[in-house]
Amino acid sequence: VQLQAFGGGLVQAGGSLRLSCAASGRTFTTYAMGWFRQAPGKEREFVAEITRNDGNTYYADSVKGRFTISRDSAENTVYLQMNSLKPEDTAVYYCAASWAARTIRMDEYDYWGQGTLVTVSS
Repeated sequence: VQLQAFGGGLVQAGGSLRLSCAASGRTFTTYAMGWFRQAPGKEREFVAEITRNDGNTYYADSVKGRFTISRDSAENTVYLQMNSLKPEDTAVYYCAASWAARTIRMDEYDYWGQGTLVTVSS
């Protein structure tokens, strides 16, 4: 599967953005789908996951209540709605697909998109 993430940009603190991850090839409902991010000078970290079979969602504590992951099977697209953005959310955001039914471990994700930059100004 090939993944392409887009929708990043510059937003003021308190604002919102919606990231999209378009999948081509095998339908992405075959995979658990995740969003990760990497801030400047920091390691890549888990943000959100939607599981393969039942579509349950899981979030990092730092984004819980502000971010929402969802998927549109007809469009083969996964979204990350980000509200109440903070400067510490500034990072390159990556979408990824895992053959596992569910996982938040980066090393269990098999396919990665190219990343999209989100910058939140204070």
